[in-house]
Amino acid sequence: MEQSAISMTTVAPARMSAKSRRAALVAAIFLMATSAIGPGFITQTATFTTKLGAAFAFAILASILIDFVVQLNIWRIVTLTKMRASDLANAAFPGSGYLLAILVIVGGLFFNIGNIGGTGLGINAMIGLDPKLGGAISALLSIGIFLSKRAGMAVDRFIVLAGILMIALTVYVAFASAPPVGDALFQTFLPSTIDFATITTIVGGTVGGYITYSGAHRLLDKGTVGIENLGAVNRAALTGIAVTGLMRYVLFLAVLGVVAGGAVIDVSGAGANPAAQAFQAATGNIGLRIFGVIFWAAAITSVIGAAYTSVSFVTIFKRDITERARSIATVIFIAVSLFFYVIITTPPAQMLVFVGGLNGLILPIGLSIFIYAAWARSDLMRGYRYPRWLLVLGVLVCALTWYMGYKSIGPIFALLAA
Repeated sequence: MEQSAISMTTVAPARMSAKSRRAALVAAIFLMATSAIGPGFITQTATFTTKLGAAFAFAILASILIDFVVQLNIWRIVTLTKMRASDLANAAFPGSGYLLAILVIVGGLFFNIGNIGGTGLGINAMIGLDPKLGGAISALLSIGIFLSKRAGMAVDRFIVLAGILMIALTVYVAFASAPPVGDALFQTFLPSTIDFATITTIVGGTVGGYITYSGAHRLLDKGTVGIENLGAVNRAALTGIAVTGLMRYVLFLAVLGVVAGGAVIDVSGAGANPAAQAFQAATGNIGLRIFGVIFWAAAITSVIGAAYTSVSFVTIFKRDITERARSIATVIFIAVSLFFYVIITTPPAQMLVFVGGLNGLILPIGLSIFIYAAWARSDLMRGYRYPRWLLVLGVLVCALTWYMGYKSIGPIFALLAA
């Protein structure tokens, strides 16, 4: 029987019908996509496009290339080993699984604080409700979804629908804002400015922290594992990367058109909602309301995805944890996120930018463990000959993320004091 999107049980049998396999792959693609194109990414794109203009296109390209290497490696290794990320880390390098789990859970908690803030910003754009109250209502709704016995199928369909609506609306706004496409394409490859903190933050917001493992763990829970499923998994990973990459660039163009047109966007005020301002400038009040719906949908699916993936790492500390205990842990995870969201005074939009940077700092640690496993522990993949080209790319990207993290740690934490 197919497991729900929020189930955290052990791996299902590898034998699956073609229909079940397709459903699992589509669910993994959209879970990865909606996590990568959540409120953090949308807010970060509006903030950095306002700051850097067309030069931000280079950061988008860098994030897509890094995403390509990271996701292909993570999805492949999890599929072949049939192990969760923390279990694999412990098997490859004893003790590292506990460190990875703690980092992902803590990073996921911070990200969920930002995600709840994103739901508040979405509701504020829709009906003008105070973001704190809107975030609280949305968090309680998320808790209700996790407590529902039939939540899995509803969540799957909601995530797919939200992803399609996000893409459609953003394409419309990109056309409406009439961006300088020529300048954007030129600076995609020859930027006037390169900002490592910006690249680290946007990478962290799209593939850092829990996002790295969301799609892979979803495939694991669905039983889409083993070498027999590797081809389908690779195609799903590439499809997910293509969808998120296209969405990133189109959203950037939408905001760039607004900025290039002379609109002034507030990115640091207490009530700042940069992306909402950009959409409103391009499409008027109706566009603002529609944006609010999509932003809220992106945020609440990210709340669900962050909670699901983060709590999936808890099993490394208690392997005999029951389904009921996992549900309670997930509810507590969201409740704690809500508590900190309510008491933290950092503006929601600024928090969304910070948590992307924080998860960008976590990314190289987990990636290093996985690359080591692929390089030195082929026994964990049952003797599978790992592609050397993918391994070399993984090493290069791993080194790059470490360097970017080193260059960016100061500016990223400075966001909290800004």
